[in-house]
Amino acid sequence: MTAAVTGGSRAGGVGAAARIAAVADGCGGTVLPVLAGDGPFALRRTRATGRGAQVTVIGAMSAPLGGDRLELSAEVGAGAELTVTSAAATISLPGTSGEPATYDVRLVVGQDAVLRWLPEQVIAAAGSDLRMTTRVELAAGARLVYRDEQVLGRAGERPGRLTTRLTVHRAGELLLDQELSFGPGVPGWDGPAVVHRYRAVGQLLVVSPDFAHEPPAAALLAADPDGGQAVSTPLAGPAVLVTAVAPDALCLRRLLDKAMRTVLPNGDGSGAHHPQTAAAERVSVAR
Repeated sequence: MTAAVTGGSRAGGVGAAARIAAVADGCGGTVLPVLAGDGPFALRRTRATGRGAQVTVIGAMSAPLGGDRLELSAEVGAGAELTVTSAAATISLPGTSGEPATYDVRLVVGQDAVLRWLPEQVIAAAGSDLRMTTRVELAAGARLVYRDEQVLGRAGERPGRLTTRLTVHRAGELLLDQELSFGPGVPGWDGPAVVHRYRAVGQLLVVSPDFAHEPPAAALLAADPDGGQAVSTPLAGPAVLVTAVAPDALCLRRLLDKAMRTVLPNGDGSGAHHPQTAAAERVSVAR
């Protein structure tokens, strides 16, 4: 395993790139030959259920601030399983440079590999400007559980500007390319055709070869008592995308948790792996 924590100067914005690599150990488990933190990214291996590895991203400094240029990548080799979480929400804050912050995520998942990408929310604080891009490359037999949540402003304040783009390729073909933009300067973002009165937006993307045989049906999930709503849409591939809007982060999480229970048999994505692993876990003691 390699580890490093560096990072550029704050004066002109921090430049940081962190990397995770997971590979199968040949005995049904997963090892982490690369766990390299940088700048605001402190990466820690944490206890996982099942046979995969889990990494928690811990904020080592306030970020992203205006002018910061952040990168985080994770590569899951053939047959490996990786879950990535974060210890707290990511709060986008204004910087002194007046420039937007950028946060680029790149995920690569190999054949018969599993990635569960389950970070906490991104909160766009008043006056901030964050541009996030996530690029995902999946092998034909890869499995992905990807959760993405955005909260527009902290309690009692107006939101900052937030633009996110998610692009997913499977077996070299485009599966999803979606851009969302909210906040000051974005035409109509708070109108009835976009988020209207809601201030939390999220999505859950599940990609599984199993959907090639049993594609999920489009469905309107029951609304949350606090007023949130979610819809499940099958994609043109073995995937389903759940999109949710809610008045706050707690309501949004409840909706996406319900979506996980609907789309995945065990509700948290830990069953999104190849059949032989699932069979082995049914007769083993959980670690």
